[in-house]
Order: sequence, then C-alpha cells, then structure tokens
Amino acid sequence: MPDPIRLIAGLGNPGPDYERTRHNAGFWLLDQIADDLRVSFANEKQFFGHVAKARVAGEIVLLVKPMTYMNRSGQSVGALARFYKLAPEQILVAHDELDLLPGQAKLKQGGSHAGHNGLKDIQAALGSPAFWRLRLGIGHPRSLGLAQQVVDFVLHPPRKEEQARIDETIDRARAIVPAVLDGEFEQAMQQLHSGNA
Repeated sequence: MPDPIRLIAGLGNPGPDYERTRHNAGFWLLDQIADDLRVSFANEKQFFGHVAKARVAGEIVLLVKPMTYMNRSGQSVGALARFYKLAPEQILVAHDELDLLPGQAKLKQGGSHAGHNGLKDIQAALGSPAFWRLRLGIGHPRSLGLAQQVVDFVLHPPRKEEQARIDETIDRARAIVPAVLDGEFEQAMQQLHSGNA
C-alpha cells in the first residue's frame, strides 16, 4: 500500500501582482483545499511559506504555499519535509502545466521536471523525483493560438473562457484530495483523468 500524502504544496508566486496569473494555479487549488479541510494559512518563516495544518483521520496533513517565488519552492517544501520527517512519496505538489489544456489535469508520481522551475528546485531540495505531482492544465501559448512567449504567458491572467475551464479543473482536483490522503492513488487518478475530455 503506498504511503498516504501528508504534505500538499501548491506552487505560485507571492504578492498581489501575481495573484491571478496562470503560474499561480497551485495556490488557487491550495486555497480551496484549505477551505474544504476548514483550516487557514499562517505565515511560517522557518518554512518559507504560508502553512496550514489539518487533522485527517487522526493524522497531521500539511498544506503549504511557498512564499519564495517559484524557482525557490524547494526551500519551503524541503524545510517542511525535514522537520516533519516526510519521505518524497508522502508529498504532493500541485502546479500549473503548459502541456495540458485548460480543463485537463493529471496526477502522477515521479518523472522529469520538464523545465518547470518550481519542480526542479523541489527535486533538488528533496534529493529525489519520487514526489507526486498534480498537474493543472493552463495550456501553452501555441496550443491556444497565442504569439506570447511562455514566460510572459504564465505571468498573465488566463482569458475568461480559460479561467472557467481552470476553475472546473480545480474543482475536480479538490474532489480527489480525500483519496490521496488515504493513499488511494489509483482511484484518485481514475476519478481525475476521467474528466480530461
């Protein structure tokens, strides 16, 4: 039986300038999960982020939004993993994904960081790629028919119709949280991926 998830990290960039940008899809999801678990975030300097602690079936579950900017996300995730003695397999990282269209999401364990700076830094901090990833589709400027550079695209808010699809994805991702906290990854994947029309 795989280890249940004990830490969920949502990736984004801190501050009001970035709040509604595509790169912050991980933050958006974490806010919803915190609501579902009836917990709120507090700024925890020693963990370089906003941290919420929930109890689920008697176990502590941590939520974190790193406040280090995307490319230093590992500082926060690594500090929490060391303090709470968590294995990479007990960590789920929710992040924006260029290779999936808005409305699509994928759950997987391990693999490459595919150039995502947040994942790259977390992999370096944990010394392993074996953590779980919840990939929230934001589309790629080319797949959406835009001429923007990728770096510019991720730091802009989605267009209205894309935002609606991303919001649907976040609702589907929220719905699988109980399963991943139980270690029921097959069930979580089937439930999440069945909506990737």
